[in-house]
Amino acid sequence: MNNTSSKIDKIFTSFMDNHLFKNKFVLQLSYTPETIPHRDEQIEQIASILAPVLKGERTSNLFIYGKTGTGKTLSMQFIRNELLKRGGKDDLVIEYVNCKLKKVSDTEYRILAELIKKLGGSVPATGLPTDQVYNKFIELIDNKKKLIILIFDEIDHAVNKLSDNFLYNLTRLNGELVNSQISIVGISNNITFLDNLDPRVKSSLSEEELVFPPYNALQLRDILTERAKKAFNESVLDDGVIAKCAAFAAREHGDARRALDLLRIAGELAERNNLKKVSLGDIDLANEKIEREKILDIVRTEPKQFQLVLLAIIKLIDEQKLEEIFTGDVYNAYQELCEQTKNEVLTQRRIGDVLSEFDMMGLINSSVISKGRQGRMRKIKLAIPNQLKLKVREILFDSLSL
Repeated sequence: MNNTSSKIDKIFTSFMDNHLFKNKFVLQLSYTPETIPHRDEQIEQIASILAPVLKGERTSNLFIYGKTGTGKTLSMQFIRNELLKRGGKDDLVIEYVNCKLKKVSDTEYRILAELIKKLGGSVPATGLPTDQVYNKFIELIDNKKKLIILIFDEIDHAVNKLSDNFLYNLTRLNGELVNSQISIVGISNNITFLDNLDPRVKSSLSEEELVFPPYNALQLRDILTERAKKAFNESVLDDGVIAKCAAFAAREHGDARRALDLLRIAGELAERNNLKKVSLGDIDLANEKIEREKILDIVRTEPKQFQLVLLAIIKLIDEQKLEEIFTGDVYNAYQELCEQTKNEVLTQRRIGDVLSEFDMMGLINSSVISKGRQGRMRKIKLAIPNQLKLKVREILFDSLSL
C-alpha cells in the first residue's frame, strides 16, 4: 500500500472508530422535533387564527415575522401537520413554498408553476403567458369546494425580485373563485418588510400579524440540551460547551439555527481530528467557520443591485489601494458597473439604504463625518476578511456575468 493510501486508510478507520455522534440528523435544519420549546404561546396563536378552516371557513391572511432561527417555519409546519390530521383529505389543502429557492421564486411564472405542481397539475417550465398559468392554477383549485392555505416562507425574497404585484394578484384571487377560497400565510425574517409594501397589499396580506421574539441564552440552552441528548453519545460534550454555543447564538439575535449549527460543526471538527470529546476550543473553530460561510452565503444570495454596490466598494478599495472610501465614490463606481452590466441605476438615496444594510450585515463598517460646509459624508471600510475577498470577488463576477 503506498503512502497516500495508508494515510487515507488511517483517516477512514479513525472516522469509523469515532463515536461522538449518536444521530447527527437531529442537529440538521431539515429535522422536525416532536416538541418546540419556548414557542407554546406563538403556536397557540397561529392555531387560533387558522382553526376556522376545520369548520370550512376561510381564515384571515396571516403575516409572521421575526429574526432568523426564532422558530417561525418550525411552528408553522407543526400547525400545518396538526390541521391536515384533523381536516378532510379533499377539502383542506395546505401548501408550503420556500421563496428563497432560486428556481422557484425568481419569476411569478415559476412560483405559480411550483404551486400547480404541488397541487398535482403541470405547466411547461417556460413559454406560456402568465395569465394562462393563473387560469390553470384557478382551474386546479376551483374544481370543487375546498379551502386552501398557501404558506410563503421568506416571502420578502420573492417580493424583492418580483415586486408586490404578485402578492396583490394572489390576495385578489378569492374574487374570481366560485367554489374555493384561499388564505395566505407569509413568513419573513425582515421585520421592516411590510413597511415597504403597497398599502393595498399590506392591508390585505397582514390581516393578522404575529411576531416571533428572539430566544435568550437560557432558552437556547434548553433547546440545545434537548437536541444534544439525541444527537451525541453520553459524556462526549465538555462542561460549558452547550452554554458557550447558546451564548454565541444569543449574541446573534437569539438564532437557534446558528446554535444548532455551531454544535454540529464543533462535533464534526472534533470527529475529524479524532478527538474523544467536543471542547470549548471546537466551538471557537466552528464559529470562525460559520462566519466565513455566512459572508459567502450573503454575497451569493443578495439581489443584483446589492451585488453591484458591493463590487463597486471592493473594486475601489483594491484598485486605488485605499483603506477607506466615501459614499460619493461608491455611487460613481456603482453607476459605471450598472452601465457595464446593463442594469438599472438606482438613486443615490436608495444606494445609501443599501450601504446601511451592508453595515447591519457586517460587510462594511461605516461612520458619518462632517465636511464643514460640504455637509456630512459617510466613510466606509470593508469588513470582509482579506482571505475571503478573492472568493467574494469570484462570486460577484460570476453572478453579474463580468
